[in-house]
Amino acid sequence: MYDKFSVLRLIDQWLAEDIGHVDLTAQLMIAPEATARFYMKAREPMTVAGVEVAAMVFTRYDPSCRVALQVAEGDAVGKGAALAVVSGPAQSLLTAERTALNIVQRLSGIATETARYVGAIAHTPARLLDTRKTTPGLRMLEKHAAGCGGALNHRLGLDSGIMLKDNHIAVCGSIADAVRIARQRAPVLTRIEVECDRLDQVAEALAAGADVIMLDNMSIADMAEAVRHVAGRAKLEASGGIRLDTIAAVAETGVDFISTSRPFQSAPAVDIGLDDAA
Repeated sequence: MYDKFSVLRLIDQWLAEDIGHVDLTAQLMIAPEATARFYMKAREPMTVAGVEVAAMVFTRYDPSCRVALQVAEGDAVGKGAALAVVSGPAQSLLTAERTALNIVQRLSGIATETARYVGAIAHTPARLLDTRKTTPGLRMLEKHAAGCGGALNHRLGLDSGIMLKDNHIAVCGSIADAVRIARQRAPVLTRIEVECDRLDQVAEALAAGADVIMLDNMSIADMAEAVRHVAGRAKLEASGGIRLDTIAAVAETGVDFISTSRPFQSAPAVDIGLDDAA
């Protein structure tokens, strides 16, 4: 989910960065009246994200470009699948091509990696959460990509919820004091989450009335003990050091959520090309 008005402003920046003053190759080599038709194709299996944004790149640069989407956001496709058919003035299509491909490759890479993590815990009730460790300027779209891969969005920004970390708690004096102050001052529908790295802190956060308790870098044994102690009285989120080869064991402890930044920070861009339709 993203705001199209905000995306258009991003696209203007992307195009300005890539084009500079003029696309010398397209303007010098391609006749203004020439038209073209291309297929945007997946060159490897992937979960699609950002194809709508890529379409907006073409039409933002030149409204006479036409894009017929062949897939939906979040679709899983195989190698060779057509994601879109792009047609219109050849100069415009070739000028906007790289910007359009860059964003759909990046976002589909995140969605594809996210889907791998979601698949690894599909046998449990636990849900995957994303984080705020996103590329500056691309948070809205990268979180959209994580959603396409099956994750739930955690905080979109600092104004989306209250997260009491160790330094907040240190300044306030204790977990109990920090939660009490937050509860007194927060908007009535805002949830309060407390980060804990020890079981005694989990007990204190629960007693203080935290809505969500984050189990930060805890062992599997400690997470399982926290689940038994909390017994559904608050939501539990596991975080820290989550990898594809460890996430299943974390989910099997019974936590409600698992958050990781790995799909943002380690996902490679997938291979998508624009091929001549002739």
